[in-house]
Amino acid sequence: MAKDKLNYLIKYLLSERSDVGNIVIPNNESDMFGLYRSLVNIRPAIEADKDFLAAEDEYLTEVSSEKGIVDFHDLTPVEKGIYLWKGDITRLKCSAIVNAANSGMTGCWQPCHSCIDNCIHTFAGVRLRYKCSEIMQKQGHEEPTGRAKITPAYNLPCDFVIHTVGPIVCGKLNDEHCRLLESSYKSCLETAVKSGADSIAFCCISTGVFGFPQKEAAEIAVRTVKEFRTLHDIDVIFNVFKEEDYEIYRELLGRH
Repeated sequence: MAKDKLNYLIKYLLSERSDVGNIVIPNNESDMFGLYRSLVNIRPAIEADKDFLAAEDEYLTEVSSEKGIVDFHDLTPVEKGIYLWKGDITRLKCSAIVNAANSGMTGCWQPCHSCIDNCIHTFAGVRLRYKCSEIMQKQGHEEPTGRAKITPAYNLPCDFVIHTVGPIVCGKLNDEHCRLLESSYKSCLETAVKSGADSIAFCCISTGVFGFPQKEAAEIAVRTVKEFRTLHDIDVIFNVFKEEDYEIYRELLGRH
């Protein structure tokens, strides 16, 4: 049963910590998942034992199946090789999805935060943070804005996660913000092709809390992707979560 697996996972995560007090595990499965997710979100980038990982794989596979996996091949392209889809990117089956990461590159540490970084790390499982930490330790410094790193996707239905740090816009948008956002898209595309990925799903990098105006960000995304696809055969899915973003992309793509 899913509740039994979830109960085991929570007990394991609690056993690792000495700073969370005497937590009572709730009986409601939704509340149990909230506790599990919170503990995963604050868990250090350390290895977990094989029994925990096996149980986590089984549980997250069930969760993924219940949410419903969306194969991008079943979507209708806006034009050859380009798709627009509104929904949860962690449900998408394609070669790679893009994560809007922070410069630390080890995920969102705020329990149950609704950002895409948190969602991707939650549903991929704890091995994703550990892998990202290994990459960053080897690199020896924070990830520069406009670059990208690739990892396995673990329990997500895609094959890879490509992590990029987009620019943060505080105040007026300027040319450097635009250059860096274009660099993020190019870096993700180049990383995908180099890794043998034949499809990639982009979230709306740098928008929302990162302050990049949605329309201008979408214009850069569409232009950069179209230019890249003149030289490389890769399917691209523009993934949005808000209706406002969907309308912006639909208008931009409809012009061509």
